[in-house]
Amino acid sequence: MLAPPKVVAVIDDDVDIRKAIGRLLKAHGFRLESFASAEAFLARDSAHELACLVLDIHLGGISGIELQRRLKDAGTRLPIIFVTAIEDEATRCAAMAAGCVAYLRKPFAARLLIDAIDNAMGGRTRSS
Repeated sequence: MLAPPKVVAVIDDDVDIRKAIGRLLKAHGFRLESFASAEAFLARDSAHELACLVLDIHLGGISGIELQRRLKDAGTRLPIIFVTAIEDEATRCAAMAAGCVAYLRKPFAARLLIDAIDNAMGGRTRSS
């Protein structure tokens, strides 16, 4: 019997980015939970166990880096892939210091995201 697909949460305030990443992940056999903000993610019903987060750094309220810190302080060790459209060395250093398995600059190649998710899950990603 095949294991159920892994659930990846995507948190990005850009609806088009969420849709595009969602289509990509579904095409690669992942289940998706999508959120427009860190606050919406924190308020979610945690019925599904998440395999990893694809997290935008620059969100309207709580930043992606602040969300990662809150999760870490709460004892959550969820792998995080940071994505950003705003590239600067300070942001990159803050993301790396906060802890992430990958840091991708938008726009990024689809293969880079899928490889980062595979890496985050230790190579055990899809049920297919």
